Amino acid sequence: VQLQAFGGGLVQAGGYLRLSCAASGRTFDRYFTGWFRQAPGTEREFVAGISRGGTYQYYADSAKGRFAISRDNTKNMVDLQMNSLKPEDTAVYYCAADTDPIQKGRTGIDYWGKGTQVTVSS
Repeated sequence: VQLQAFGGGLVQAGGYLRLSCAASGRTFDRYFTGWFRQAPGTEREFVAGISRGGTYQYYADSAKGRFAISRDNTKNMVDLQMNSLKPEDTAVYYCAADTDPIQKGRTGIDYWGKGTQVTVSS
C-alpha cells in the first residue's frame, strides 16, 4: 500500500489542523493505520493508531484529549484531527500502515508515507 499525507501547515498555539492520509490499493481495510511524528533531533514517535474497521483508537499520552484519529475505508483515507495545538507538537507527521496494530512502542512498521510538516507558533 502507498500512503500520502497532507494537510500540514503553520498554526498558532491553541489552533487546530486536520491531517489526512490517502492510501492506494484495494486492500486498505486489511491494514491497521496510524500517525507518527518526528521533531528535529528526536526519534520518530507514535501519535495515534486505529484498528482496521475504525472501532478502536490508540493514542500517545501527549495526544489524548486533543487529537482524534479516524478512517474512511470507502475512500481509503485516515485522518488526524489535532486541536489545542502546542509548540511542542511541531514536527513532521507521518502516516503508517501495518498488518499488526499500531500502538505505542511499535517498531518495524510495514508502510510509511512521506511526511507533512506541522509548525505551531507560540
